[in-house]
Amino acid sequence: MFLLLLFSSVCPSLDIRTEVAELRRLENCTVVEGYLQILLIFTATGEDFQGLSFPRLTQVTDYLLLFRVYGLESLRDLFPNLAVIRGNRLFFSYALVIFEMPHLRDVGLPGLGAILRGAVRVEKNQELCHLSTVDWGLLQPTTDANHIVGNKLGEECADVCPGMLGTEEPCIRTTVNGRTDYRCWTSGHCQRVCPCARGLACTPRGECCHPQCLGGCSRPNDPQACVACRHFHFGGTCHSACPRGTYRYEAWRCVTADYCASLRALPDLPGHASDFVIHQGSCLAQCPPGYTHNDSSIFCLKCEGLCPKECKVGTKTIDSLQAAQELVGCTHVKGSLILNLRQGYNLEAELQQSLGLVETITGFLKIKHSFALISLGFFRNLKLIQGDSMVDGNYTLYVLDNQNLQQLGQWAEAGLSIPVGKIYFAFNPRLCLEHIYQLEEVTGTRGRQNKAEINPRTNGDRAACKTRSLRFVSNVTESDRILLRWERYEPLEARDLLSFIVYYKESPFQNATEHMGPDACGAPNWNLLDVELPLSRTQEPGVTLAPLKPWTQYAVFVRAITLSMAEDSPHQGAQSPIIYLRTLPAAPTVPLDVISTSNSSSHLLVRWKPPTLRNGNLTYYLVLWQRLAEDADLYLNDYCQRGLRLPTSSTDTRFDQEEGEPLAEAEPGCCPCQSPSPEQPQQPALEAHEASFQKKFENFLHNAITLPRSPWKVTSLNKSPQRDPGRYRRASRAPGEGGNSSDFGIQDKVPRERAVLSGLRHFTEYRIDIHACNHAAHTVGCSAATFVFARTMPHREADSIPGKVAWKPASKSSVLLHWPEPPDPNGLILKYEIKYKRLGEEATVLCVSRLRYAKFGGVHLALLPPGNYTARVRATSLAGNGSWTDGLAFYIPGSEEEESGGLHVLLTVTPVGLLLLIVLAALGFFYSKKSFSSPLSFPLSPFFPFLPLWEAISVIRELGQGSFGMVYEGLAQGLEAGEAPTPVALKTVNELASLRERIEFLKEASVMKAFKCHHVVSGRGRDWLYGIWAAGSGLWVMFAFPPWSPSIPLFQNNPGLPRPGLGDMIQMAGEIADGMAYLTANKFVHRDLAARNCMVSQDFTVKIGDFGMTRDVYETDYYRKGGKGLLPVRWMAPESLKDGIFSTHSDVWSFGVVLWEIVTLAEQPYQGLSNEQVLRFVMDNGILDEPEGCPPQLRELMSRCWQQNPRQRPTFLQILDSIKDELRPSFRLLSFYYSPESRGGRGSLAPPDTDPDTHLSPEPPPDFSPPNGSLGH
Repeated sequence: MFLLLLFSSVCPSLDIRTEVAELRRLENCTVVEGYLQILLIFTATGEDFQGLSFPRLTQVTDYLLLFRVYGLESLRDLFPNLAVIRGNRLFFSYALVIFEMPHLRDVGLPGLGAILRGAVRVEKNQELCHLSTVDWGLLQPTTDANHIVGNKLGEECADVCPGMLGTEEPCIRTTVNGRTDYRCWTSGHCQRVCPCARGLACTPRGECCHPQCLGGCSRPNDPQACVACRHFHFGGTCHSACPRGTYRYEAWRCVTADYCASLRALPDLPGHASDFVIHQGSCLAQCPPGYTHNDSSIFCLKCEGLCPKECKVGTKTIDSLQAAQELVGCTHVKGSLILNLRQGYNLEAELQQSLGLVETITGFLKIKHSFALISLGFFRNLKLIQGDSMVDGNYTLYVLDNQNLQQLGQWAEAGLSIPVGKIYFAFNPRLCLEHIYQLEEVTGTRGRQNKAEINPRTNGDRAACKTRSLRFVSNVTESDRILLRWERYEPLEARDLLSFIVYYKESPFQNATEHMGPDACGAPNWNLLDVELPLSRTQEPGVTLAPLKPWTQYAVFVRAITLSMAEDSPHQGAQSPIIYLRTLPAAPTVPLDVISTSNSSSHLLVRWKPPTLRNGNLTYYLVLWQRLAEDADLYLNDYCQRGLRLPTSSTDTRFDQEEGEPLAEAEPGCCPCQSPSPEQPQQPALEAHEASFQKKFENFLHNAITLPRSPWKVTSLNKSPQRDPGRYRRASRAPGEGGNSSDFGIQDKVPRERAVLSGLRHFTEYRIDIHACNHAAHTVGCSAATFVFARTMPHREADSIPGKVAWKPASKSSVLLHWPEPPDPNGLILKYEIKYKRLGEEATVLCVSRLRYAKFGGVHLALLPPGNYTARVRATSLAGNGSWTDGLAFYIPGSEEEESGGLHVLLTVTPVGLLLLIVLAALGFFYSKKSFSSPLSFPLSPFFPFLPLWEAISVIRELGQGSFGMVYEGLAQGLEAGEAPTPVALKTVNELASLRERIEFLKEASVMKAFKCHHVVSGRGRDWLYGIWAAGSGLWVMFAFPPWSPSIPLFQNNPGLPRPGLGDMIQMAGEIADGMAYLTANKFVHRDLAARNCMVSQDFTVKIGDFGMTRDVYETDYYRKGGKGLLPVRWMAPESLKDGIFSTHSDVWSFGVVLWEIVTLAEQPYQGLSNEQVLRFVMDNGILDEPEGCPPQLRELMSRCWQQNPRQRPTFLQILDSIKDELRPSFRLLSFYYSPESRGGRGSLAPPDTDPDTHLSPEPPPDFSPPNGSLGH
């Protein structure tokens, strides 16, 4: 189960999105050192996740985040062994985030044992249940900061833990918020709780792990067998502290100093451009504030005062951004810098992060061949170039051949000083001389250099230092681009025109200047685009600016770059004025913070905030809503035994607050407001935290991803690719309910951020989608949807019981009360309450679950003392209690009245019995008329041997409750003349059973009476069925009791029986197959073929029995699945377990299990597995292990019977044909196989023309009595 850290494979942070196939990146990961994000997979279905499992993953060191992954219903199979989330780095203080997972039904992390740091946030998952059964306090140090809201209401979930129904070992119970309950992740997985003291982890068997283990272990008290370490891991062992000579890394493992030093080369770690350092026993990306380190040691040293960072570089060449990043944080460069940046675009911002803190360069600064540089403004703090070493022994600042350099930055404001040496500028064609002359004044170098060292012919020769006006001739705007054309500038010398440069930037106000650096408000710098001249001199130059933001105003101007050969003439050029253009609109982003409330049973109020990016003038919103069905699994709970926590209609306290006014836009010429004024109240910390969390997710939606769908079009709003919650939710339709619950209503063009939905059904949950639409919605569409779930208020009269409560006597001291269900309740009816009282006594309240009501249409009140009674009934729905009905009066007679009324009872019971016999006779006559033409029909004759004397029967003990009533063990006198009393089983019909149930009871007994096969137990003679009789108001059937009758179940109660020989085994198999071939030929499906249902007669002939009788005696071999009838899951075929389909093919599977029982002397199949585990094992293509000492011939026959494809299994006739030569001679005389009625008795192996199960429905009735008199289970 567990994978140990000894064999761990460490993976870095993983961001998995868009495709399910991306999850394969987790295949070999044992530890994710960092975060694990799985998000934005919109096109997946549940089938895509089947078979995906990563059992190796046991630990995530940062956080686990899941967001909008469609089709994923549980993490149970995906991460079955995830044991620890450490929370070293958190996502907004959360270590586990599950947000807007539309199809997730349970969290399902059965292996999770610890969340060391950080809170849990589970929000807006409309199908997510089993949250109330998880005790987060068992995983976290504190649960105060957990945020679990907006999920499926606990009252609407069937949160059943293992053991609550008594079928297996129950989960542990703990108390959370004053409520004690079972703790589990799913209906099949308990939450792990170790019995060990001091919070120790334990093995799957409950043995205590070593104190340094966390999340579990494979061996007790062994630090090398841990799933994860409580403190630190090193060399396959868990330690409380790192061993001597190792250092803490990422708060969970220890590394050596050499390993720490090598981490500089890892590209994804913070501070990767510098060496990793060691500080106070930890390996860190950089020294903490107040500390520095030098090249001679990797250990951090404390600074005196402010902490300058000296970087010894010698002579360092910076030819890439990566090289520049090695100087991040440097203030004092000991050495010289050479900038040679030939490639790149608009690098000033990136270089400023790396070189912006440099104040001193002790050597020289040389900038050459840096075609990517436009400005040197990134040296914003440079104050001194000391000149300890100089270029060619003369130059402290050397600027050569920088074709695009235009600005020297703000060195004048910084007060740059060059105390020694000269400056040199040459071949900088776009740097105007006036900038160089100004630098001479600031640095104090004027007069040190001659004219050749600042050459006017090679500096600024392509710059438009003095310009004429240039005019735009056309512009075309789109949502993300602008196409520009301008007039072709014609200088005096046409060859002097070199190129054009287009400058553009966002400008919400028309106040932009040509200044090249960031403006006073921190607005971004101009973007530059170089435009070559058109090939044709008559063609107007132009350019496309992209990518741009929709519905955004941009400032644009263009310059012509010219060349002048005259040494002293000013460089002439051309430049346009600044113009302002706005891009076209696009679809908005999603609306924010949608909330809802209900103020009546038919109305919902919805409110939201505008989208972050409107991408146009917002004009209206589209509101769509969908009615959601209630979960039918709620009917499986008995709310009389289980506490009832009811859902409520949707309310939100934020509706009580006034809507805030938006902040006023900044006036022209001013910077936009960044924070409220002191007079304004500050946003509460909790609201700010919530807004920050929401904003982070909005960034996911709008900046980090591209949604895999086009924007919503107004004309296709009813065809949403996202909306299909119905296929992940079992629908439950209220009585009389009609219509399609998946239809969407559309309220078009809601002008404000609120809507009122009317005409809704009472106390019903709706999904409401909001789309934002701007003025261009008819062309660009509306936004994607944001959604909320809301429930209307209950209708006051909806849960009232219509009509009157009726009653009828059921026995001498009981009555049957029955009433109609509310036709249109508030959600689902969960239970009924009956308040009844005897005259002059206190009232008694009886709770009746809906399952119990559905069985009888009411309830039996039993063991009532004689007297006058009154009763009232009320229903309880998801909305709470309905109103009480009017009082009903009824009467229970006393003992004297019973004696005088004996004749009345006799006259009442006798006609009922006569009516029953008349109905059965009519049915028998009807079926006998049809029997000549249909092999499917056996006459249901009422002429069974009716035993006249109840006194001839003595009851010994109860055997158990059967399908129709109690089953007893007894002795019968006089069944055989002169013989001792015969052991029998007595099966009764409950005296309160209906007429239909009594008929069904007799139908079961009648089935065997029609059989005429030597290898099938018959109801004729005394082979099985002894008789049926009526006594009082009940019916009784007497049949042979298997443990002591002449026919005993195969191998039962004979544990010491020696294993039969191969010939005996094959003979038994042949006789069982012959009986099954007879049933198949007559279109019967047994459904319950097992060794317990195979009888050995006095002559050791095996016969097939159990057609609805022995189920009650051997009930422990059966399992009740999902509230339906008892299922023999250990003998059932996979298709029967999955889909409820029974056929002769499924009987063949069961025959293979019987062969296994013959070889093992009737051991229980799948020993060691619970019924639930067997069910899952078989449905996952599992089969029984080969029995020890199994003969090859039987092993091969079992294998053929257990083919997963039912059509590939042999028929019973084919099985007989394969073993017929090894059967005894008597088989030929007595078997159906060799009889004239058998189509296969003379070698034909053709299967029947039609499959006997073709008429069966996939879901059999609860007692598995098939329709039309078909057989068995």
